[in-house]
Amino acid sequence: MAIRWVFPKQPGWTQYELLAENTNIRPAGDPFLQASFLPGYTTSHEGRYTRLPFHEVKSDTLMDMPVFLEFAGNRMSSNPAAAAVQPLYMAVTEAQLTDYAGMYLVSHHNMLKSDLSPLPGGHGIRVKATLPHRTPWRVLFIGPRPGAFLESNLLTDLNDSCAIKDLSWLKPGKTDFHWWNGDIVPDTSFPPGINFETNQYYIDFCAHHGIAYHTVIGYGGTAWYQNDGVSYAPGPHSDPSQSVPGLDMKQVCDYAATKGVGVRVWVHWQPLMKHLDKTFTQFEKWGIKGMMVDFMDRDDQQMVNIQTEILRKAAAHHLHIQFHGAYKPTGLIRTWPNELTREGTLNYENDKWDNPITPEDDLNLVFTRLVAGATDYHLGGFRAVPRSEYHAQFTRPLVLGTRCHMLAMYVVLESYLPMVCDYPAAYEGQPGFDFIKAVPSTWDETKVPTALPGGWATIARRKGNDWFIGTINGPGARTLTIPLSFLQPGRYEATIYSDAPDVSSQPNHLARTIRIVQPADSIEAVMTGGGGQAIRLHRLFN
Repeated sequence: MAIRWVFPKQPGWTQYELLAENTNIRPAGDPFLQASFLPGYTTSHEGRYTRLPFHEVKSDTLMDMPVFLEFAGNRMSSNPAAAAVQPLYMAVTEAQLTDYAGMYLVSHHNMLKSDLSPLPGGHGIRVKATLPHRTPWRVLFIGPRPGAFLESNLLTDLNDSCAIKDLSWLKPGKTDFHWWNGDIVPDTSFPPGINFETNQYYIDFCAHHGIAYHTVIGYGGTAWYQNDGVSYAPGPHSDPSQSVPGLDMKQVCDYAATKGVGVRVWVHWQPLMKHLDKTFTQFEKWGIKGMMVDFMDRDDQQMVNIQTEILRKAAAHHLHIQFHGAYKPTGLIRTWPNELTREGTLNYENDKWDNPITPEDDLNLVFTRLVAGATDYHLGGFRAVPRSEYHAQFTRPLVLGTRCHMLAMYVVLESYLPMVCDYPAAYEGQPGFDFIKAVPSTWDETKVPTALPGGWATIARRKGNDWFIGTINGPGARTLTIPLSFLQPGRYEATIYSDAPDVSSQPNHLARTIRIVQPADSIEAVMTGGGGQAIRLHRLFN
């Protein structure tokens, strides 16, 4: 279900200032609620999810959307027999957030009440608009099978059609991101840093393994562009249209092009907006294909309009966008498909500074943040350790969960720019890297064969005639039976990556098996706590 408020053009009323919207939802009974609770409106939207009964939610505490609710039975019915039916689920979010303030939910008098992000310095004003005007869609997914929320195209369908006439230049694909691994390079004759040789090393890695993009970030906490701020924070004269001395960005882009690799860059949003037109013109001249825009940390009407302007002008210069430190997606990729992904969630970058992401955190994303759309993670950490052995490492970070759990995340998460974040030597010759190289970044169809909030999630995605299946497990060892009834008739070669027998102590170990399957078959996933399974199904035509 989706509703919106529309303010038509009318005599005697040309504009309005909005203090509150007061769109409320009254959940039946006392459902379990899962949400990310936020301390305020200025936030990176990178919080953990909490699951608790609705009556225990503190009044007027901001909840980031999507919010997920689980009802013990169909308590919305007056039929006494309703208590015997299966649980009912609901997810609440918004679609088509344009020229409006981002919406949160708060618990207020047994209701979920809307709360809008205020304009900076606006004295409580949330929205300023000229008529005609409209709010975003307020969207409720309701049903007995929460996997259907992920299969739905409702959020994108509620947005306007594509605003970009020619999409031939837009190429989704995987990208490296050496900041996560600590800017690792091998022992070589060149000094590592913000120079051609360091970027060449990663470009060659991408070219050799079919990774579409190399990201130019900087080195050792210093941005690649001229910046008089501290570390990556901008100063008053920061200018992303000019690279630092010693880095010829045209040389980097030209070399990458000879290898079939695109170059993208990291930028802080503030200096980008200060020099937006000049920077995008320069990027196009250099041959840059896109960028990560970072540290946005707001979703008031002004920031919402800033993001829309970035997307619109980037499209005119054939540039894709990846938003970080940003609010949830709202299906706007239908209108501006050059937004390949966005963050808006706690992710594996936190493993670098003693706040590790757990397999339970990954599972909690599935029916909350992932319902909203493409979800960017620093994926691909290949140094899994048991929880007792984890410690923070800014360089060569450690990760929790098994190797197969990490592989499955490439299927579980929807993202059109999946990261391959570890350094080249961490991957080459390692079991499972072949799956990362093979997994697509865009999909033609999504199915959720089996999932239970708080327990496990199995997501299957099709690209052409092939399917990829990712299963991630929560706490406790588990054996799942995954039905293949969603397949088209025919025979498929299934390459299965499963947790190895000794995975509890050696979480990077996996077992790779191959078998022939048909739609009437099923595949067992035998997983340790925090484990996973990844499958590639290649359709056979002989």
